Amino acid sequence: MSIHAISDKQSTEAVAQAKIDLAAAHRLAVFHQLEEGIDNHLTVTVPGYEDRYLVLPFGLHWSEARANNLITFDEAGNTLEGEGLVELSARCIHAPIHRITGTRAVMHTHQTWALALNMLEDNRLVSASQTAAYFHGQVVYDDNYTGTADGLEEGDRLARLLGDKTVMFMKNHGVLVVGETLAKAYRTLYLLERVCRNQILAMSTGKQLQPIPDDIIERVQAPTEHDRHKGKRHTLYFEAMKRVLDREMPGYAD
Repeated sequence: MSIHAISDKQSTEAVAQAKIDLAAAHRLAVFHQLEEGIDNHLTVTVPGYEDRYLVLPFGLHWSEARANNLITFDEAGNTLEGEGLVELSARCIHAPIHRITGTRAVMHTHQTWALALNMLEDNRLVSASQTAAYFHGQVVYDDNYTGTADGLEEGDRLARLLGDKTVMFMKNHGVLVVGETLAKAYRTLYLLERVCRNQILAMSTGKQLQPIPDDIIERVQAPTEHDRHKGKRHTLYFEAMKRVLDREMPGYAD
């Protein structure tokens, strides 16, 4: 087999795997109650390209997501592969963020507990738990809700605001998470919902939150030489959750 043939095979396999994983992420969002039916958007850059993105065509419920019904689109809104259309706000938000930041996965949701926190005047995430400490320094805040995204300039604005961070809190709107891999982005989205839930529940007691001191946060975030799974936790989590899907919501890989 020639080098070119091997390369083409690897590229084809990478795209197929990306479709399977993106379909799985949609179904996991249903499993974890992070979705709103047919609305909101999860995208990933097509392997081998920098200007093509995979998305679930608008109108399908996230529980219906399958690898073979994902479509490929570009920033102009063209459907390059597959059947169906990309929803306008998905194109306007996601394509510029992919292009400007270079991130491979972008996830935007209106998930319940994160949105509840973003409905508050003071919507800042407090590093008052070990899991929340991992988000310290990785969150930016878009405090000026301007309505639904209907132009690419909105995605440009959000990309500039996001910079090199991984999480955006969008006041009165929802959250946006990015990652260099889909597994990392999804695990971040999932953990974000849990820490927002924990914070809202703690705030509901009327007692004062106790933030973790900065020096302890640095220790929590610092890699440790004793961690056998350093750099693998996101992948291990995502693979484990796909096994759960295989039992509970099979069919995403079709």
